Amino acid sequence: MNRIQQQLAAKNKILSIYFTAGFSNLNDTKSLIEELSRNKVDIIEIGLPFSDPLADGPTIQSSSMQALQNGMTTTLLFEQLKDIRNTVAIPLIIMGYFNPILQFGVENFLKACRQTGIDGLIVPDLPLEIYLSDYKILFETYGIQMIFLITPQTSEARIRMIDEHSNAFIYMVSSTGVTGSKDQFEENQLQYFERIAQMNLKNPQLIGFGISNKITFQQAIKHQKGAIIGSSFIQFISKNKISDIKNFIDNIL
Repeated sequence: MNRIQQQLAAKNKILSIYFTAGFSNLNDTKSLIEELSRNKVDIIEIGLPFSDPLADGPTIQSSSMQALQNGMTTTLLFEQLKDIRNTVAIPLIIMGYFNPILQFGVENFLKACRQTGIDGLIVPDLPLEIYLSDYKILFETYGIQMIFLITPQTSEARIRMIDEHSNAFIYMVSSTGVTGSKDQFEENQLQYFERIAQMNLKNPQLIGFGISNKITFQQAIKHQKGAIIGSSFIQFISKNKISDIKNFIDNIL
């Protein structure tokens, strides 16, 4: 099993944290990962900043623009991560859009992921069909897991197809909107969580978009394996020191 599968098998309830590489400061990436790994976080998603995001809300968009202005690039990210496996054992995932990956070269990107210890990719704008026809063999060659997203509007047939071609987890987008924090989920969202749970998919699901506090985290893990927190964490680190991360995590768990 890869690190993602091992962690999902070992833990009952998963907390995954997303942050944008190069934010708040250009060289925060490694320190953020190390501090998160010391504070009960199970999986870390490293955002690869992009100038034209499709699914990101204002907070993550702003952090991406700041990171790019700081000088973050794909090459620099891999340079920052080159020794990360000397200090961090938990799964690491890069989440980003396909354009920077394509510019870097897909095989070169996957090779760099393997060399630095990245376990998986989340690429919201890479369709399943294109992945299967053009890139699946490359992903398997370098041992990188591809993680696909579903939404409340995704058909059952599509969900089962994604489940068939996944080997890590399924990223459940909680709503049809962009990323952002909420105080609690609405009834229709809770019904969506329960509906997916009743499908008995082979891959566990992690819920993202809208997880911001203990209430939304507990709502998310009632039926699913875990939850992903992004926007509220980025807001936190924009106003606090990296050494304060324990306070943020303690208020979630």
